[in-house]
Amino acid sequence: MNKRLYTTPEGVRDIYDGEAKFKLDLEAELRHKLHLYGFEDIETPTFEYFEVFSEERGSVRVRDLYKFFDRDGNTLVLRPDMTPSIARCAAKYFKEETGPVRFCYCGKTFINNSEYQGKQKETTQLGCELINDPSVTADAEMIAATIDCLLASGLSEFRIDIGDVRFFKALISETGLDDEKIYELKNYIVDKNSFGLKDFLREENVSEELKTILADLPNQFGGAECLDNIRSIIKNKDALAAVDHLKSLYELLKVYGFEKYVGFDLGMISKYEYYTGIIFHAYTYDVGESIASGGRYDNLVGQFGKDAAAIGMTIITDKLLLALSRQGLIKKTIVEPEIMDAKSDPVRAIKKAMLARSQGRSCQIQ
Repeated sequence: MNKRLYTTPEGVRDIYDGEAKFKLDLEAELRHKLHLYGFEDIETPTFEYFEVFSEERGSVRVRDLYKFFDRDGNTLVLRPDMTPSIARCAAKYFKEETGPVRFCYCGKTFINNSEYQGKQKETTQLGCELINDPSVTADAEMIAATIDCLLASGLSEFRIDIGDVRFFKALISETGLDDEKIYELKNYIVDKNSFGLKDFLREENVSEELKTILADLPNQFGGAECLDNIRSIIKNKDALAAVDHLKSLYELLKVYGFEKYVGFDLGMISKYEYYTGIIFHAYTYDVGESIASGGRYDNLVGQFGKDAAAIGMTIITDKLLLALSRQGLIKKTIVEPEIMDAKSDPVRAIKKAMLARSQGRSCQIQ
């Protein structure tokens, strides 16, 4: 028999044997939590025009997209990221709306990763977006909603690291480096490669004071105290404004009672170029990657025709399920259905089954 008839391609998998039900129940619980924050459900197409996710949007790299053509020759892509789709919807259907607009969603995303990376190419993302609110209060609410959802899933030990892209951009603006050099610098910081970063900076025409600050960025993470530490050694006013914003954010998270779940990482840089303010990632034990992420993207909706501040978050439910499983937090509840024997009297069996189901009991006719 052809092996392809009963196996799946690399990067996708079947979900069965009780896991599918647990996943659906989990998604329902998380959506309910987002509804309590006032978010309303929205669905966007699984595939859209290529332009929605092109490199100009700052989303996934073009080579990582699943691209195909319709019968009219238009280039289409399977969505790799939910946020540009939501931004398009907001610009199209809520262009004249000036008050806050709240969406929540749950859907599949597709990224054509290299098979050597061992990552899932199809994942389920559940999240929310808040449009038309530029405030730090909105930033705090988005992180609070993320924490509330993770707690609702059953997790108790996790951490959300928060950064701000404006901090890094402010420092980079002083270096005079070209785009290629900035890309190389980012990689050293993302990898927290302090030795490589110092060697790189040694060869660049950057002030010694700035070299010292940049070289130490991989180490600038921890509790709220790291904000005070970095504030004492930088002079760039835009970088200082970003730090002050993070401090205000922390004070609001303390009001929620969620301060124990958050930390700060001033060397955090996102792979998505559309972020303009805070960015964050959630981590827990036994999973090597973040299980949730988000950030502020005040310029993205404008690319679709509506100038609007926006912030969002997404939970990768597949990774959340993996964390719950490895931490022994998945409780499989198997409800055995009643069996109605139809061999001798099928009419009686059908009537008994109908009565059982009308009373909310699971029933099988055999």
